[in-house]
Amino acid sequence: MPSFITTSVSAVLAERPGLQRIDLADGSRAVVLTDLTGPVTDGDEVVVNTTAVELGLGTGGWHVVHWNLSRREWRQAGSGHIMKLRYTSLQTDVGAAEEQAPAPDWPALGGRPAVVCGLHSQVGIVAAIIKDLEPAARVVYVMTDGAALPLALSDLTASLRATGTVDATVTAGHAFGGDHEAVNVPSALDVAVRLAGADVVVVGMGPGVVGTASDLGTTAVEAGPILDAASRLGAEPILAARASEADLRPRHRDLSHHSTSALRLAALPARVGHAAGTPLFDVPPPHRLETVVVPPVEEVLRRRSVPVTSMGRGPDDDPRFFATTAAAGVLAAQIHRGRATVRP
Repeated sequence: MPSFITTSVSAVLAERPGLQRIDLADGSRAVVLTDLTGPVTDGDEVVVNTTAVELGLGTGGWHVVHWNLSRREWRQAGSGHIMKLRYTSLQTDVGAAEEQAPAPDWPALGGRPAVVCGLHSQVGIVAAIIKDLEPAARVVYVMTDGAALPLALSDLTASLRATGTVDATVTAGHAFGGDHEAVNVPSALDVAVRLAGADVVVVGMGPGVVGTASDLGTTAVEAGPILDAASRLGAEPILAARASEADLRPRHRDLSHHSTSALRLAALPARVGHAAGTPLFDVPPPHRLETVVVPPVEEVLRRRSVPVTSMGRGPDDDPRFFATTAAAGVLAAQIHRGRATVRP
């Protein structure tokens, strides 16, 4: 069951569109999702959800403000009648691209690469590699609702947008806060191309993946159906595989069992990147492992001013994870380059 406390705001530490980070009077910290509850100021009395911190989950020690008791009401107009977070006390009318600019017919993604990630950190690596190799490519991030729902919560996405590494964002399902809102992931793929102008689509959940020791007990298995959806819509599906040499859990060594499960759920062929010079791994049929030369990932991330860690580890701590993820970006860049050369 959830846990709540009532306390007051002692300081606003930082803010950006959709998010404030604050200090609380009891010495703890919280985030404010301003699109849902409005902003706070010093001295405001707030109700705070403390559940995740009390459970020791990966929230970085931040509570979440549920409501600001210092105001009697708050309104912010939405852009349509499509609701997200439906039937919760925080349901909000975000509208959706599909109601504002419906597709004229069945989408056709025209062979564009669609890279599907199982971890949020992979989005930053893939996008940085694509932009490094193909600077003119327009990269659009589709954030699923497999983990954190507010896009504003992602420091990584804020960095990717600020540096031009990602050109636009689409939030799918109950995820919200992107440049475009979409009802589901297949539709978000269409929105990414048709409305956001994507040359390459990178798909992945926000921060906060849920994982267990079981093969199917992880939100990362969403990658399987997404690969199939991308294929059926005419994209070139690529899995950003997860492989590690630093993770202490054997199930994440070589090809992670989460990546294997996603591929086993995908019925249509997908490409899986493998970095030359790293150990080979097997992928289940009908998928194809493709070995590519990966540029120095740490240099690319530094050059683009995109700091990325995964499970607290950087490129020096787990080079195989970063190289394997980067291989998916190299494949996407190669496909984009091939498409660009054959355009009339």
